[in-house]
Amino acid sequence: MTQQKKNSILSLFASVQLALSLLFLLAATSIIGTLIPQNNPPDFYIERYGFKTAQLLRILDIPDMYNSWWFLGLLSLFALNLTVCSLERIPQVIRTLRRDGLTVPPAQLAKFPLHRELRLAHAMEAATTRVEALFTTLGWRARTANLEQGRLLFAERGGWTRFGVYVVHCSILIILAGALVGSSTVARIIGNPKFAFKGSIMLPEGESTNHLIAFKSGEHIDLDFHLRCDAFAIEYYPNGMPKTYRSKVTVIDKGQPVHSADIEVNQPLTYKGVTFYQSSYQPYQNYQVSLKKQGSTAATSAIVATAKQTDWPEAGVSYGIINRESQGEATRRLKIWFTDNQGEPSVFWVNNNQEAIIERPSGTYLLTLRQLYATGLQATKDPGVWLVYLGCLLMLVGLYIAFFLSHRKLYAFIQPDADGCRILFAGEANKNKVGFEDKFSELINTLEK
Repeated sequence: MTQQKKNSILSLFASVQLALSLLFLLAATSIIGTLIPQNNPPDFYIERYGFKTAQLLRILDIPDMYNSWWFLGLLSLFALNLTVCSLERIPQVIRTLRRDGLTVPPAQLAKFPLHRELRLAHAMEAATTRVEALFTTLGWRARTANLEQGRLLFAERGGWTRFGVYVVHCSILIILAGALVGSSTVARIIGNPKFAFKGSIMLPEGESTNHLIAFKSGEHIDLDFHLRCDAFAIEYYPNGMPKTYRSKVTVIDKGQPVHSADIEVNQPLTYKGVTFYQSSYQPYQNYQVSLKKQGSTAATSAIVATAKQTDWPEAGVSYGIINRESQGEATRRLKIWFTDNQGEPSVFWVNNNQEAIIERPSGTYLLTLRQLYATGLQATKDPGVWLVYLGCLLMLVGLYIAFFLSHRKLYAFIQPDADGCRILFAGEANKNKVGFEDKFSELINTLEK
């Protein structure tokens, strides 16, 4: 009874029906994960779907679906199904390859779908030599067996191609292993959140950080280095919508800047296995001010807010932003109040990030104001990505073997008769039978010449 139960379980895990059901579930849930944005703050889901629906999504781990316990469970179950299925069928393939073609009864050759008989005016030895030479010329190495009725020649090629489908199975298992290794859930299970993670950083211009906020858990994950945002640049369409944006960042390792790069959409930065992607930004209502006095080396810079006076004591100058005009989230121009305490203050408008020339009794000043931003970066560490790449490469190899190569067998049974010899040719291929039929006809036609 125990043995029967075990066989039933093995049959279940080796069944094609289970594999198809799991593939359907994985495809259906992947569609859900595509339609519902992933790894956003809880407020995002409450605002978009309502409190109750957002709570249900959180319970089901939909906001981080690809790291959820049930999705990883489906992947593990599919991997188990694929493994059991392969292990159950591989021995049968090995038995097929070990089967000696010279043990096939000659009478059975005439029943092959692909067979043809011809006569040669040669003795058996001469006919055998000619057929063997023909096989060799076409790349087939024949083996011979003497039978009571005559002589049987057998050759085969591509027996190893029967394992092509299992190469594909192996590649899928490697890809699944890579997905599991790179999962933050697995990293938490092994007690090392830094092993694999996905998180985000909101980094203001001019500031640096050595940690990020992990998706789903919200915990701080420390990095082994600092990342500094040197500058953030954004371009807008005429209607105020963002066109493109990029961050200029510097990696600081052990207190020293070691690498600078521009991060843009589809142009990430990778350092020590951590990849930073440009994902968002946040405009501030603060402005970087650069001010210098023409004809001298006197210059200053500061970060100022609206409706607040800022002094430059060394030059005896004060200034402030008293109004601004925006389009969408972008500041287009600013109204500036400027005085050197000599005469009436200067009040004027200046475009964002453009230089203004201010003529005052104490001299000429050059003023530039630029709106400040924080860059939003997504940070990912995925140690399983190379397994995924390896699995994809192996899958291409396996698919090529499975679809374009085949196991082919050739038989030639030579019998003497009154006029010389009668030769019965037969052949079979497990795939691409039409192409093999052309090769088979080519062989016969060559022999008839």
